[in-house]
Amino acid sequence: MKRSVWFSLCLVLALMLSACGGAATPAPAEPVSAPAEPEEMAQEVEVFSWWTAGGEADGLAAMIDVFAETDPDITFNNAAIAGGAGTNARAVLATRLSAGEPPDSWQGHAGQELIGTYVAAGQIQPLNDLYEQNGWLDVMPETLIPLISDGGNIYSVPVNIHRANVMWYNPAVLSANGVAVPTSWEEFFAAADTLQGAGVTPLAMGEQWTSMHLFETVLLGTLGVDGYNALWDGTGDWASPEVAAAIEGFGKALAYTNSDASTLSWDQAAQLVADGDAAFTIMGDWAEGFFKSLELTPMEGFGWAPAPGSTGVFQFLSDSFVLPEGVPHPEAATAWLTVAGSKEGQEAFNPIKGSICARTDCDRTLFDEYLQSAMNDWSSNTVVGSLTHGVVANDNWKSQIDTALGLYLADGDGAALQSALVEACSAAGPCS
Repeated sequence: MKRSVWFSLCLVLALMLSACGGAATPAPAEPVSAPAEPEEMAQEVEVFSWWTAGGEADGLAAMIDVFAETDPDITFNNAAIAGGAGTNARAVLATRLSAGEPPDSWQGHAGQELIGTYVAAGQIQPLNDLYEQNGWLDVMPETLIPLISDGGNIYSVPVNIHRANVMWYNPAVLSANGVAVPTSWEEFFAAADTLQGAGVTPLAMGEQWTSMHLFETVLLGTLGVDGYNALWDGTGDWASPEVAAAIEGFGKALAYTNSDASTLSWDQAAQLVADGDAAFTIMGDWAEGFFKSLELTPMEGFGWAPAPGSTGVFQFLSDSFVLPEGVPHPEAATAWLTVAGSKEGQEAFNPIKGSICARTDCDRTLFDEYLQSAMNDWSSNTVVGSLTHGVVANDNWKSQIDTALGLYLADGDGAALQSALVEACSAAGPCS
């Protein structure tokens, strides 16, 4: 019995010692995994524009293709909004900006639209560093840089130069009716009488902004370069007999337009010319991109000339892109601006859109007959700015002119229009 108890005690002690020995030499611990690296956030760049029709949409798509090659990790969000030569897009933009929700970049016009509106409101950032990094001051026209600058800072990247004072026509319609291309408004009105008598609409026009475009070319063709420029720098007189004569000419031109103008976009008006239902339309040279998208042959399917009274004058505008304050994706936005200002980007974009490069080093052989003629004129003609497209007047002044023109389209009261133009210059322009 004592031997049995002793044996049991020894067995328990052995088990205890065995347990203690196991604790002294623990099994190797399982390796601890390093924290997982966070997944790289997807990048995108949201860009506002109003390029939605014909050659302008195709040109933007070509520049986006270049962007996809240079920055394949960034998704391009094309926030293009149609209508009103940018009026609709900029209305949406204004709502976004007032809510503190800017896109990463947006299209704007060089000149007072840019400086007198967005820069004045502190809504965009200077781009001097980007210009220095890319050497753009060496390849951008000296005449253009001051229009996108304020207080020594450069505020946008221009992608093109457009001509506003272009009269497009259907050569077959003119030939069939024995009409020559007019060089003055008097010649135009004589040709319009002939065409109208033959059942052809002389002048195709679209919605209200296209009437402002027509109005500025009539002002230029009636007052000449010095008189036109004087209206915008405060040395001219909006109450003058010369302005009254321009308003009279504008009203006469309107009498030769299509009755459904208010329901048509600019490209639908251009389509009337392409189809032979109208003889002429006065529109910027983005119309050339539209005619090319219809596969029309230059000087056969469509022709061009300076708007009446403006031979030797290049009425210009320039599309550009900006970097907003509070930009959501600054690196992606800078990448987009870099492509927009690059030789590759502009050479892809402009030949298709129907404009010439803002840069001076683009390959001329990439451009067609019309665009090469525009390059020649840009370098040799007298240059003036466009009202409709943001060069000569800020948004407030332009808006007041637009309101006055809208009333005139409804009632045809030329005296009231001139009085409203005088008031608009005093309220928002240099006449104050």
